[in-house]
Amino acid sequence: MSFIAALHSTRPPFLVLAPVCVYLGLQIASPKELEWTLLCMIMVAAIAAHISVNTFNEYFDFRTGLDALTQKTPFSGGSGALPNNHAAAPLTLAIAILSMVIVSFIGLWLAWQVNGWLLPLGVVGVILIATYTQWINKHPWLCLIAPGVGFGVCVVMGSAMAFGASWELRNSLLLVVPFSLVNNLLLLNQYPDVTADHQVGRKTFPIVYGFTLSHWVYGLQALMASGAIIIAVALEWIPQSSMVSLLPVLLSGYALLGAIRYGASIGLHPQYLAANVAATLLVPLMLGWTL
Repeated sequence: MSFIAALHSTRPPFLVLAPVCVYLGLQIASPKELEWTLLCMIMVAAIAAHISVNTFNEYFDFRTGLDALTQKTPFSGGSGALPNNHAAAPLTLAIAILSMVIVSFIGLWLAWQVNGWLLPLGVVGVILIATYTQWINKHPWLCLIAPGVGFGVCVVMGSAMAFGASWELRNSLLLVVPFSLVNNLLLLNQYPDVTADHQVGRKTFPIVYGFTLSHWVYGLQALMASGAIIIAVALEWIPQSSMVSLLPVLLSGYALLGAIRYGASIGLHPQYLAANVAATLLVPLMLGWTL
């Protein structure tokens, strides 16, 4: 039972975000020949990083008592695995540490064998993994952008560079898409947890600056993602067919309407949170497909 609970703490349904980010990085690089061994290593590192973040979050939320305060939704409030099985907590922590070790070893190997510029990206990624739950969540602006930096920069750009892409203006512009959308993913998922998070000392963006400003930030980031795609097409840096990736951004608009209407109660209306998740996955997936 403890093993099942610890496995549940990795939050498997949400781990699809890492492969999507790797796929976008691969498509940005567009290597002439795909090295499957390299792809597998990058994919393992990305998924391990996501598992490490999730399990550290689950473990510390259990230890601080936050799990007992949050109202679980399909998309926020944690998995609920550890409150129902306290004995799984040490194993969950072990999974978190082991996953971070795996990320570190693969990252070091890639920096040594493939591209030395991957080292600083990897260092940033490991710092984010280790500090997100216990420290970053107490700093609203860092908490706002950390998810986008972790997935949109470290995973997407790291994957692209591992496959031979250079850090040029075109690629930097494309990073705005996953950066903005992943930030929005976590931002909206914080809405249902504001009361519980505040009780344990977290200072997420909605807690410190309120829902109105959070709505504006969410909308701005959705516009940033859309604008990056439009500008890249206008400059002929990506094909005109990439405009199709704007369609799922409409889901972000739908999610924003739900946020404005329900605020902290949005968790009672999970279709809006689901739309936010769908936009985060479908926009980079469709963008990568058209590159």
